[in-house]
Amino acid sequence: MSDADEDRSTIRSGRNFEETYRLDASEAGEFLVALGEQLRDGDELTVVGDDWELPFAFGQPVELEVEYEGVDDPTLEIELELPGRTDESGPRVE
Repeated sequence: MSDADEDRSTIRSGRNFEETYRLDASEAGEFLVALGEQLRDGDELTVVGDDWELPFAFGQPVELEVEYEGVDDPTLEIELELPGRTDESGPRVE
């Protein structure tokens, strides 16, 4: 484990966290590809910033929203919402 890894704080349940980045499209694309690979390959992901990390076990279904505002200065917003995974099981009939 490197010194940078040791200095990171871990974001845990019971805490709210938000960080906003302004990136060029290439950097954003690299982030989205890496995120997509974690979504495709498992049910847990970890997002890492310079001084924090956020491990997250997600459930199903995920919500994907595409919003286009074409008036004045056009913008496209893509939002992905991942529900937390619960380890609870449904009731049984005996």
